[in-house]
Amino acid sequence: MIADTHDTRLATLRQWLAFTLRRPGDTLRIAPASSDASFRRYFRVTDETQSLIAMDAPPSHEDVKPFMHVARLLEQAGVHTPGIHADNIADGFLLLEDFGSHSYLDILNESNADALYQDAINALVTAQRVIDIEAGELPPYSETLLHREMELFVEWFLVKLCGLEPDHELRRMLSGTFQHLADSALEQPRVFVHRDYHSRNLMRTETGNPGVLDFQDAVAGPLTYDLVSLLRDCYIAWPQHRIDGWVDAFRQRLLEDALLSNGQCASFTRWFDWMGVQRHLKAVGIFSRLKLRDNKPGYIQDIPRTLSYIREIAGRYQELSGLTRLLENRVLPILPNILMENRP
Repeated sequence: MIADTHDTRLATLRQWLAFTLRRPGDTLRIAPASSDASFRRYFRVTDETQSLIAMDAPPSHEDVKPFMHVARLLEQAGVHTPGIHADNIADGFLLLEDFGSHSYLDILNESNADALYQDAINALVTAQRVIDIEAGELPPYSETLLHREMELFVEWFLVKLCGLEPDHELRRMLSGTFQHLADSALEQPRVFVHRDYHSRNLMRTETGNPGVLDFQDAVAGPLTYDLVSLLRDCYIAWPQHRIDGWVDAFRQRLLEDALLSNGQCASFTRWFDWMGVQRHLKAVGIFSRLKLRDNKPGYIQDIPRTLSYIREIAGRYQELSGLTRLLENRVLPILPNILMENRP
């Protein structure tokens, strides 16, 4: 059991667990289970008979109700999510099924990637096909939200991390680029969107693989968003020919399940590519904010990989050429020094 006399939430959690599990508190073993980019914490709770995961979501910063709501939607659709054994909404505690310690990020390799990604694509298409986004009352991935996310790149990465204050011309270019990306996202079919469907949030499970985590921010939004999260992952990169194969498999599933029409296929590659640029601009901004505001420097090491996606994809499209020039001429030359100064 972990002990911290200054951690009052942990003490409250321990008391709730002892009452909920009908176990004396000193028979429960509680240890950190995973890190999180939010204010949530996760603990593995074990005794002689079982292992469970306790979520600690401080109500002043987090709300467990969206997690519970989306968990029900996914479970009813047939997607493997952790069962909720008990809840304490007032204090922000949930007791969840334990999927173990093997995330996709931990185990993906050249030989198992096809099988693991096929399972993930199957689960994703299932959620998109089955979940009724209107009946499920999922908030919309609106134009305002898309722009707000991309502005994180400007505020936290360009200005606060790199010290590059946009002048009028740069701001005009970024505004036009962001509008292109938002328009492309909004013209796509709207489906269930997990919003963080990547290797850290997919767990290898013996049955019903994958186990899906961290879905509380789900929205109704663009068809390609979660596929980009999965295949152009900020935490692991794959050769383009493998990504192309997985994208083709996904597109074929969409056609078979009538989530995509033959007439929309011509736009699909651009949708996928530009959705990736939008998402990765947001991610670079968030990684910078985690370092500068939240004192979580570990994510800064993922910025070069994420920027390389933006540079590669933007370089294929004339409409995004201004973004390419910004990266090549002003950002990438100073990036090594910026990362050195801000390394963990």
